[in-house]
Amino acid sequence: MVVLSKPAIEQFPKTKNCATLLGGIPLIDLSKSDTKTQLVRACEDFGFFKVINHGVPVELIRELESEAIGPNGDVGWLEYLLLTTNTHSDYRNFASIFGEAAENFRCVVNKYISAVKKMACEILEMLADGLRIQPINAFSKLLMDEQSDSVFRVNHYPPCPDSQESKGRNLIGFGEHTDPQIISVLRSNNTSGLQISLKDGRWIPVPPDQNSFFINVGDSLQVMTNGRFKSVRHRVVANSSKSRLSMIYFGGPPLSERIAPLASLVQGEEDSLYKEFTWFEYKKSAYKTRLADNRLGLFEKIAAS
Repeated sequence: MVVLSKPAIEQFPKTKNCATLLGGIPLIDLSKSDTKTQLVRACEDFGFFKVINHGVPVELIRELESEAIGPNGDVGWLEYLLLTTNTHSDYRNFASIFGEAAENFRCVVNKYISAVKKMACEILEMLADGLRIQPINAFSKLLMDEQSDSVFRVNHYPPCPDSQESKGRNLIGFGEHTDPQIISVLRSNNTSGLQISLKDGRWIPVPPDQNSFFINVGDSLQVMTNGRFKSVRHRVVANSSKSRLSMIYFGGPPLSERIAPLASLVQGEEDSLYKEFTWFEYKKSAYKTRLADNRLGLFEKIAAS
């Protein structure tokens, strides 16, 4: 199936609320002292931002990229690996097929996940501090829980010659959606393709940077902040000449965790924008819908008329 989209707008809007990169995308240096304020503003204004000085070794990033592709990857529209982060069962399945290569991949993935999980938790704690939420680990404890339903995904988009613009439109590699989890940590190689949607509905391209990470606010964090933080809608457009590799850590809560606006962020029950639900309930609902659907719509409270 060929899916076409309207062409992307090449420039980001200017914003006065947070540090920015050329073009307008929020750029946050995690080593700076005023980071928590910038993080809060980026989550409110965009639901998406780029982080530098993140502490994840560049050598580890490159090693995982090398192990993920391998020499015999099949060429297709999109190929991916989806791994849970709290069990070794996935790797046992790989071992029966790939032998020693599976063990090498397991070691690199575990190191990488540990590093990006640590970064994600630090960001979530700075966000909680910025919102004056107590305890400060109100968000991060859900990722640190042994039963955390976090996953790691590696996407490979082969070159697609047919993705040349047709009548002013772009070929879609992965359809528009929001991430249902709490937070997503994304890194890709130096191939373009990722786009995010602004509040006014315009799609804008995210310049690739293989040494930095991009952070997405997820649906669950939007609910927990009672809509103060916005889950960003994003998509990937196909590239005609180069393959694109992306690696995403999706930080999710335990399946039994009850998700609702935090008490400190609502004045009373009537001010809560969302019904309480478990992560299992939301995950089950989300995966029954189309990617572009408003998944949170089913859990919004409807104001009495």
